[in-house]
Amino acid sequence: MHADSSLDPHPVIARVEDFDRRSGNLLERAFFNFRPLVVIACLLVTLLLGWQAGKLQLNASFEKMIPTTHPYVINFLEYRGKLSGLGNSVRIAVETTSGDIYDKTYLETLARINDEVFLLPGVDRAYMKSLWTPAVRWTAVTEEGLEGGTVISEDYDGSPQALQKVRSNIERSGQIGQLVANDFKSSIIYVPLLSRIEATGQALDYAEFARQVEALRAKHESATIRIHITGFAKIIGDLIDGLAEVLKYFAVAIVIAAAMVCAYSRDLRSTLLVVSVSLVAVVWQLGLLPTLGFRLDPFSMLVPFLVFAIGMSHGAQKMNGIMQDIGRGTHKLVAARYTFRRLFLAGLTALLADAVGFAVLLVIDILVIKELALAASLGVGVLIFTNLILLPVLLSYTGVSRRAAERSLRTELADSAGGERHRVWHTLVRFTERKWALGAIAVSAGLAALGFAASLHLQIGDLDPGAPELRPESRYNRDSAFMVANYAASADILVVMVKTADKGCVSYPVVSRIDELAWALEQLPGVDSTSSAPALAKLSSVGYNEGNLKWYELVPNEAALGTLLTYAPRELLPASCDLLPLYVYLKDHKAATLSRVVETVEAFKAQHDSDEARFLLAAGSAGIEAATNIVVQRAWYEMLALVYGAVVVLCFVTFRSWRAVVVAVLPLMLTSLLAEALMVMLGIGVKVATLPVIALGVGIGVDYALYILSVMLARLRAGHTLAQAYYGALLFTGKVVMLTGLTLALGVATWAFSDIKFQADMGILLAFMFLWNMLGALILLPALACFMLKPTVVRSDRAADPAVPEERHKLAA
Repeated sequence: MHADSSLDPHPVIARVEDFDRRSGNLLERAFFNFRPLVVIACLLVTLLLGWQAGKLQLNASFEKMIPTTHPYVINFLEYRGKLSGLGNSVRIAVETTSGDIYDKTYLETLARINDEVFLLPGVDRAYMKSLWTPAVRWTAVTEEGLEGGTVISEDYDGSPQALQKVRSNIERSGQIGQLVANDFKSSIIYVPLLSRIEATGQALDYAEFARQVEALRAKHESATIRIHITGFAKIIGDLIDGLAEVLKYFAVAIVIAAAMVCAYSRDLRSTLLVVSVSLVAVVWQLGLLPTLGFRLDPFSMLVPFLVFAIGMSHGAQKMNGIMQDIGRGTHKLVAARYTFRRLFLAGLTALLADAVGFAVLLVIDILVIKELALAASLGVGVLIFTNLILLPVLLSYTGVSRRAAERSLRTELADSAGGERHRVWHTLVRFTERKWALGAIAVSAGLAALGFAASLHLQIGDLDPGAPELRPESRYNRDSAFMVANYAASADILVVMVKTADKGCVSYPVVSRIDELAWALEQLPGVDSTSSAPALAKLSSVGYNEGNLKWYELVPNEAALGTLLTYAPRELLPASCDLLPLYVYLKDHKAATLSRVVETVEAFKAQHDSDEARFLLAAGSAGIEAATNIVVQRAWYEMLALVYGAVVVLCFVTFRSWRAVVVAVLPLMLTSLLAEALMVMLGIGVKVATLPVIALGVGIGVDYALYILSVMLARLRAGHTLAQAYYGALLFTGKVVMLTGLTLALGVATWAFSDIKFQADMGILLAFMFLWNMLGALILLPALACFMLKPTVVRSDRAADPAVPEERHKLAA
């Protein structure tokens, strides 16, 4: 592959009639000798896929967010029928700002909200709970025996006597801290959700469900009533509602990219063409998704912009190459073909590296990441046609303005005439000198050591309470803080499922072991409380013995235990009597909290598992998240190994030199280490939403190294010194690497102001990686090349440092 016409036999051809249409490889002849067919075909595909893109749906699925083949999740799915409502659910807290819940008006409002929620599509009505549902009951031991009933009975009429009865029933129900706030100023409607709507069989539309509960909030909130809503469906709904803001920042990034490319090229038409073709790639990608049966997920909303960013990077390189050849006097069609010859291989290798970097995410056993990987790989595949083929073909028609073309060679011509180099290029070229190279490598090694030390503190999972995808001051996180402050039983529930032998739910050895585990878990930091059948049995034992706390023990008798658990709710004692769940209520779902609980249960399980009772993890939202964290932690290292392995192989196939591979890959590794350190500084954990970012950064970053290194190697093989080779690479592709690195970093940096914290975090990380990959390619790459790469031919007749030979300037003149 050749970098410019000083390295290949391509003459300056001013008239297209003098150009041999049969020259070039088969691909070049196929595309450029039939340009009208290429343009018409791409136009038809754009119209078709643009129409298909209008069918694209934005939604999410709880099942797609979890690792369905992990043992914990397999256990949950196997017993979900007996533990319904412990996966995907929403909690709606209805708060009164005057008095307490023992008020006629409050309970009437709660009843109306309860009935409206009950009728919403997707609600698992059999397991929905509130003060108004029959599943919420009270039990008491009286002089006449064991009594019980619904908390709000059928004869409730709102009278003071009825309200006093409700108060008494709630106090005997055990729901204080669970469905009823500790201060009696609010109560919860617990709403488990189905993955599909029973009436239609369609997947639950989270955006629509979130809009419906928001409509309920708007309808029923008043001066005396406040409503707080939490749950996965509400998070997804808020993220989807924030799509308009996401698109606004995407538009700002596109405008910034276009403005900076235009400022560099000083040619509006070629700039608009580069931007338009990059947007065409996005349209193709979005059109292919519904065609192949995919939907866009809130966590993959960044992929279209990444496709645009990669397209701008490659498009600017093609525009720059054509601009330089036109400046030398070459016809625009010939210039387009020359640029295609020189840069197609480097561009193809870079895009393949991007595609492989995305594709390795398929090894992660979480469906939403697999779909993100497929969507990103599709987008990169599309870029091969749009930005490597369609753009040069279109530029062969439009060309660039003569003034812009001549300006693009000004630095090169001034240098060949003995003029002083631009200060930036002069400084960068010095990194090919041994002294400067050693300094750059030493600084990089120091940064790598610091980055590695910081990356050791990188945590898996959420590091903040509530929804880290949203700002701490967001309505959702304020609602989440309200739940944590007012309810002992948080929404972060981890359930240990104890599988017993037939009718083993009343076996003393089994229930005593569960009670022992519950006690151990309650001593852990981050655990609020536990709930289980053995705990209920102990409370019942006290009740049966006149409230004497000396009886707060498990009775070692199966018949007695069976009696004590006669009226146990089905969530604590399923009818089959072969499964006993232990509910662990956590203060938060931070990674450290989940790890402590899982480690304690696993240690207990290793010691106490038997044929009588098997302790199985895990159900509940926190249990599923713990399984997800385990998968993400394992996948993190697998993903990095595969990404770098793929990049190494592709670079070796392209350069056929292990030395060149080292020079290309080490700057990428430095950026990865520093990005992990930045995640630690920003308090960002590795989870489903953030896992792909490092892989994406590696894939995009290798583009810079490939474009610079390919030109350097071509010049070194032609006999240039390392300084000459690098300076030539800077003039030909390095300027555009700097341009795209700064442009894309500035564009995504604006995301830091987004109200959606997920987008803000990703913007900061991507801006950091764009900048450091650029700096690595411009500084560390030549420094490493100083020790790793040498000219293959020594030519003594090159005493000066001509980036372009004298004969070329004669032709250009």
